Amino acid sequence: MKNDEILSQITEFCRKADMAESTFGRRAVNDGKLVHRLREGKRITIDTLERIQAYIAASTTGGLPPPRGLQVPPEKRDPRGNFRFFENRQKYLLFVHTCSEKRVVAERVALELASIHPRPPALRIFDAGVGDGTVLARVLRATHQRYPHMPFYVAGKELSLEDLRLTLEKVPDRIFEHPASVFVFTNMFYSEAPWLTPASPAAAAATVWHEVPLRGASSGEFEQQIAELRPFLEQNWRAAISPRTAMPLYERPVVLVLYREDHRFLLDSTIPRPGQTEANFDLVIASQPYRALSSVNFRAKRIIAPLAKALRPGGRLIGIHSHGHDPGMEMIQAIWPGENPFSVSRHELLRAVKYELGSLGRDLNFNAYADNRSIFRYDMEALPNEVTGTIGTSTAFAAWNAAVYVAQIEDDRLTDMTQNGRTLDAARDVLRKYNGLWFLDESYVISRRRD
Repeated sequence: MKNDEILSQITEFCRKADMAESTFGRRAVNDGKLVHRLREGKRITIDTLERIQAYIAASTTGGLPPPRGLQVPPEKRDPRGNFRFFENRQKYLLFVHTCSEKRVVAERVALELASIHPRPPALRIFDAGVGDGTVLARVLRATHQRYPHMPFYVAGKELSLEDLRLTLEKVPDRIFEHPASVFVFTNMFYSEAPWLTPASPAAAAATVWHEVPLRGASSGEFEQQIAELRPFLEQNWRAAISPRTAMPLYERPVVLVLYREDHRFLLDSTIPRPGQTEANFDLVIASQPYRALSSVNFRAKRIIAPLAKALRPGGRLIGIHSHGHDPGMEMIQAIWPGENPFSVSRHELLRAVKYELGSLGRDLNFNAYADNRSIFRYDMEALPNEVTGTIGTSTAFAAWNAAVYVAQIEDDRLTDMTQNGRTLDAARDVLRKYNGLWFLDESYVISRRRD
């Protein structure tokens, strides 16, 4: 809202209330020179604007203060379109194993390690959407290389049981190399997971808290004990679809805590306990935590703002999502002209997060960075002779699969197109044009200032 609009509201209110403008400033925001400053073109904070509007509303007959924060209409989804969860597993696994995104994202996240400032008793990392655990495992290798003797508290949110199983397969090697580690996995919402505390009292009372001290001293022994958790996970790590919004929900909140029994004494102050948990993370990883078609308000209010609150002084949140404007989107637009699922930029998202946090964001820095630092590329990994000359069906299909997975094209739209052969022709055309296939992601960082 511009100054002249704010002044117009204040002037109209003062006229009707027969109130001096200086009196209004003192009563609304404890600043008798408020109106004078506005007329001089001085800027005010979002909090000040909200206090002005709230005072006007509360002082008007029948008026109500405006609601605080972003307005997020319910996102009603087709369950078939819930990408990043409940997606086609074959499509997801083919993308992961043919494209370098996981490796490149982990390298980008690892660059933030030089800027964090861990404090005793442990370096604390939160992965907001663990997926198959590849990014987290690679980041932990880099973290161990930089901080080989520091205890780690590693927490991750994941709703999908299939992805949790893939992640747990990577824990034995990590906990063998870095024995002073505590791993915590939960299926709670983004606003709950960093604190391991459900918002609903009923859900909190029903929380399943399972602590597993791993015995032995080899990754093989740890792997065997983690494999024995399968019946527990199948019974408790369940998800359902909301009948109102068709969004995935946990049936009951679960917390799984893993650490080495021979390091329990050292890790005693790091191991979380029910009702005694904290967030205060040094590094929060938010890689592809939302659908491409999610509104900017939904992303800000439901995901990024809660994660930003979980940072400790000196902590950093790195967010990553698809950028588009790459050969993959060229392939998609050859079939669906005008298709553009990547309509929300990092700049819009950070503005919305800053507004949502209000005064809670005063000690945060919102870093969108220039394109040459923010935007990075990853490739479909193919042998050189697979994308030159005659391009085989399997290579063309892998390229098409990667493009539709990144663009989050629903299965029902794919069915009609894959039967007429146009899709593989479009894939071959792009592969020949660029001598391969690559995609662009963009990143941003929210950091909390040090004390």
